[in-house]
Amino acid sequence: MTLALQRRGSVLHVTLNRPELRNAMSLRMVTELRAALRTAEDEGQVRVIVLRGAGGNFCAGADLKDMAAARMQSMQSQPQAAADEPTLDAVAQANLQFGELCLAFASTPLALVAVLEGSVMGGGFGLACVADVALAGESALFRLPETGLGMVPAQIAPFLVERLGYSQAKRLAVTGGRVTSTQALAIGLVHAVHAADQIDAALDAVLADILACAPGALAATKALMAKARLTATAELLQPAAIVFSRAAQGAEGVEGTTAFIQKRKPNWAVVS
Repeated sequence: MTLALQRRGSVLHVTLNRPELRNAMSLRMVTELRAALRTAEDEGQVRVIVLRGAGGNFCAGADLKDMAAARMQSMQSQPQAAADEPTLDAVAQANLQFGELCLAFASTPLALVAVLEGSVMGGGFGLACVADVALAGESALFRLPETGLGMVPAQIAPFLVERLGYSQAKRLAVTGGRVTSTQALAIGLVHAVHAADQIDAALDAVLADILACAPGALAATKALMAKARLTATAELLQPAAIVFSRAAQGAEGVEGTTAFIQKRKPNWAVVS
């Protein structure tokens, strides 16, 4: 296993666990992350996923050994295809798998919190961009080194633009971005920065806030906000009203308003 998994109540802590390699992301880790997410979504008991890295680093980017193996496989296979039919060689397929991983975590109805310490590079940078809440330690150093290595941050680019906007994303890409935790906070890459001895307490506070929200309403809100990024406001008003009506008349809406009137916590408000 390249991951360490621990369930605490309705929170699944997923730790990238290759500390000797600063948690470089191998294809095996990509597969295990996708599997952990699917299981959490399917079993219905997990409400929050916490992503972090072992050994003081979040993730140092792609495992270059995997990349070299994919390059070798691509050179040996040399697929033949029609001129107008794009093909994915081994390198492209490996790159696509990581993009699909980021998309899966970006699209999950579960709340996603990232705890970012030490090296946050390449693919780790991409995962940081898709987190609903990103907490950085003072030690966090964000790097986007691809262009300096003669490569392209291909799968990360859309998530980087979404998180930071076109101007900041382009600046980082063309300069081989090197961003400290303080700078990451200033540009909106992370939501808070904490000292090493305070970050766990900060995480606990964020988890308490998330778990005070109704899980169904949280998932519906995330889905609606995702649509809002790409849809004109006028086109979203009626669908949003339907989403609101379903929530208000559903079990969570009834429980939430009743609990408010009765001055008690709703039945989903638990602390992990």
